[in-house]
Amino acid sequence: MRKSTRKFLAVTASVASIALLATACSSDEDPKSPASGDASKPANEDPITLTVATFNNFGYTDELLAEYTKVHPNVTVKQTVAAQSGDARTNLTTKIAAGGAGLADIEAIEIDWLPELVQSADKFVDLKSPETDGRWPESKTKPATAANGALIGYGTDVGPEAICYRSDLFEAAGLPTDPAEVADLLGGADASWDTYFKVGKQFTDKSDAAWFDSANAIYQGMVNQLEFAYEKEDGSVTPLDENTAIKDTYNKVVSDEVQALSAHLNQWSGDWDAAFPAGKFATMLCPAWMTGPIEQRSAGVEGWAVADVFPGGGGNWGGSYLTVPAGGKNTEAAKELAAWLTSPEVQIKAFVNAGTFPSQLEAQTDPALLDTKNAFMGDAPVGQIFANRYAAITVTPFKGPNYFSIHQTVTDAITRVDVDKSDDAAKSWKGALDAFGALGL
Repeated sequence: MRKSTRKFLAVTASVASIALLATACSSDEDPKSPASGDASKPANEDPITLTVATFNNFGYTDELLAEYTKVHPNVTVKQTVAAQSGDARTNLTTKIAAGGAGLADIEAIEIDWLPELVQSADKFVDLKSPETDGRWPESKTKPATAANGALIGYGTDVGPEAICYRSDLFEAAGLPTDPAEVADLLGGADASWDTYFKVGKQFTDKSDAAWFDSANAIYQGMVNQLEFAYEKEDGSVTPLDENTAIKDTYNKVVSDEVQALSAHLNQWSGDWDAAFPAGKFATMLCPAWMTGPIEQRSAGVEGWAVADVFPGGGGNWGGSYLTVPAGGKNTEAAKELAAWLTSPEVQIKAFVNAGTFPSQLEAQTDPALLDTKNAFMGDAPVGQIFANRYAAITVTPFKGPNYFSIHQTVTDAITRVDVDKSDDAAKSWKGALDAFGALGL
């Protein structure tokens, strides 16, 4: 059995919109021409340094990268890691808008801001290759495919969701603690949000801890089950004041019933970090990659476990890609490294290192993945659990170029109610409508 015992960092957070990306200035330079750094040379000729910019923790350890340089002795790989995906997004989009100077040879991007970047496909190398054809399901490659057919990103992970929970807090509140029993408690195959909140009420009646960490996390889990949250495939945007599915979801997470279960925290904040060792909440919506941030923040706390269940059946939260900016000096060598980093065998190693569940079809059925356990999570069979959770996903949400900016207007409104407590639900929704209007969509 493989056991994942490393400490992890966080994945995914987001910041301001990049609506002007499509009109950002660009270079006329051919990325394969000698003027752009002899990128047309074979990757195995001259000594080169390749820079890789990721965020949080992709599982690309020094030991893993050394495997590549051992068989590519002319290549030195240097990785820079942003603390949050939002930091990486700001750096990437700002530099693209300025022409692309200063970007890494390989830039990691997150699914929620991928649609905006696809509109600027000319700023990235087309990564289509016979060697990687068929590596991913269409649900992973389609979002990274531009209108002209260019593939701008190689998929790294996906985020099938389970429920992570504190078994010690469950026990103290008189609830079952065994993962299979917890899955049944939450409804098993028929798990619903209503059941999740009902059990939460049972827990908070017997505990000083909250049921979950963040109302925005709950909102994210619900939105991940909507096929067309904000936009349609034809490019049309649903006006927020007419978007009943989103308004209903917003109303649910800011309702008195659900707010009574919340720890009122902003994920990725200092208060959120401190809440883990303090035992301030009992459950979290838990995409595979979240097992890493939980362990990293829990400071040796025992009791975390994973239940193979999710309200509403299934959902995917997050998932990233590796891109190769077209203005790089060694684009062919960067493409080769990106292909290696997203190969099935390497992504299984990344999962063991950081909990990032592979998006590659071959990796998802490999015994090396399915046999992986997580010692911190009570020796949970995380490989099999998240494979099951991936199979339970029935909806692939459509995310267009305006997804990120519209989503931000609603999550900001939830923050004002759940965390800041500066607005009531009705006033904060009005603020969301005003912010949506300011987008000019």
